[in-house]
Amino acid sequence: MIEVMKESEGALLGVHVSGLLHEADYRMFLPTLEERFREYGKLRVLFYADESFEGWDLRAAWEDVSVGLKHASDFERMAVVGAPEWVNWCMKLSAFLMKGEIRIFARDEIDDAWAWVKG
Repeated sequence: MIEVMKESEGALLGVHVSGLLHEADYRMFLPTLEERFREYGKLRVLFYADESFEGWDLRAAWEDVSVGLKHASDFERMAVVGAPEWVNWCMKLSAFLMKGEIRIFARDEIDDAWAWVKG
């Protein structure tokens, strides 16, 4: 499941993910994301993975990569919070594709992640 967090405002977008993400999750979330890009241009994103987060199925992974490539220069900052180590490694490996900054935070550092992403 993908949810927009209540702390989101303007160009600041908090995304809470849980369970195994499917293409249907992206179909529901992408209009919100695209609207924010149209309205604000660049976004500062906090990606929060709770304890139940398992990752992406194949179609959802493709959607995620597609959005990442399409908007590679539109993410000003991205804080990745609480994600499994394999996700953190994937973020570090893909960071060269993004123009913005990426930082990894432990789940208990969510307040620090919000402070950083707000900049």
